[in-house]
Amino acid sequence: MTPSNLIGGHVFVAGGLATGGLRHASKIGAEMIQVFVSNPRGWALSAGDPAEDAKLRESGMPAFVHANYLVNFGSPTEATLESSVTVIRHTLRRAAAIGALGVVVHTGSAVNQSREEAMRQVREHLLPLLDEIPDDGPDLLLEPMAGQGRMLCATVQDLGPYLEALDFHPKAGVCLDTCHAFAAGHDLAAPDGVRLTLDALHEVAPGRLKLIHANDSKDACGSKRDRHENIGAGHIGARPFADLMRHPVAAGVPLCVETPGKEEKLREDIELLKKLR
Repeated sequence: MTPSNLIGGHVFVAGGLATGGLRHASKIGAEMIQVFVSNPRGWALSAGDPAEDAKLRESGMPAFVHANYLVNFGSPTEATLESSVTVIRHTLRRAAAIGALGVVVHTGSAVNQSREEAMRQVREHLLPLLDEIPDDGPDLLLEPMAGQGRMLCATVQDLGPYLEALDFHPKAGVCLDTCHAFAAGHDLAAPDGVRLTLDALHEVAPGRLKLIHANDSKDACGSKRDRHENIGAGHIGARPFADLMRHPVAAGVPLCVETPGKEEKLREDIELLKKLR
């Protein structure tokens, strides 16, 4: 029997990582959650609360952590590289403390330098962090972007050289964002779009898909614009999400909703995905 996909969302943690996070999860009907463990738009780090960490770890709620948005291992700026290393090392440790299954990190941009130099930096700075993760620790999940600017990884095919730069490390997994993939040119709305995309992912990264960010898109396929829309209300539509959950590459992979709107909209998106499941 094909394992079922858990469906949940990114939750707010006001009142405590576990207290606030689990309360929000209950309100939106989440079967899994994604959280930040520090400010996602700043370099400041949070030590966390051991009691809250233990409460979340012992709750049995499958959890993932999204890393800081500023992290960029392709950056030509030394301060950004150093801060990226510090933040990811800290985030992996915090993820382990709460029993998270993985840490999602954006794959970065070359900014104003060559792709070759940027990828050299990815290898130099990210590979040692992967080596530090214990066998029972969280995976580091690479999230391809929408293709804007000089992004190092947008299409699923881009994951091939990215993983090669990391020696196909066993702790390097993949987080596929449906809005990003659609914006990068994978036409998930086409009749065979989901199958072609996931087949291509299996070719370059077999067995590495660990999380799906389930987001519709405000913009057309190939727009290279990262603007999430509620499920079924954008250019992707609802049907492809059903196709996705029926593809063997996505079997048992959790779906995390990151769509716009307040609590009730997030709950509606999660309920719709459950119906499609």
